[in-house]
Amino acid sequence: MPKTNSSEIISRICGDLSAGKRTAAAQIARAEFPWARKLLAKRSYSRLVATQIFCRDGFIDRYFGSRLIYPGALLLLGHLLPNEFPMHPTWKVSESHEIYWELWPAVDHMVPLSRGGSGDADNLVSTSTLHNNAKGHWLPEELGWKLYPPGNINEWDGLLSWFIKYADQNQGVLEKTIIRSWHQAAKRIE
Repeated sequence: MPKTNSSEIISRICGDLSAGKRTAAAQIARAEFPWARKLLAKRSYSRLVATQIFCRDGFIDRYFGSRLIYPGALLLLGHLLPNEFPMHPTWKVSESHEIYWELWPAVDHMVPLSRGGSGDADNLVSTSTLHNNAKGHWLPEELGWKLYPPGNINEWDGLLSWFIKYADQNQGVLEKTIIRSWHQAAKRIE
């Protein structure tokens, strides 16, 4: 029987357990709801790699088609207008503006590492931090999500060019380490 209704499988397992049929319950679990420990690939990518993925995807949330903004640009915005776009050092939700979840791009593994996915570029897509957190270890199709095509970086660059130009013309903002690190990544792909 294919795993189409997870709750039904668990219900049958519980029924067998209640009837004292632990072996039968275990057999159902192994046959219809198998679990195997996965060796995880290490999730690690630099700001440069993240910037490359964001540019490749045209700063588009590949699951919803909405525009995203380069992290350096959002950080710079928060630095220049801290009262309008507050950000907490540890991203405390109640003390940070919602743009950091809605518009901040994240690199997502379409097939999560916990499900045997790889860290290869063809398994990585741009999405918002909000959607990345919501997706968790699920596959996009399990959530009813589809994959949008990449955007055109020449039509929308996520304010990357604005960020580079502003930082180049106002070098003082680069004293802030986090802004400088995103600037360095941006300049390497420019």
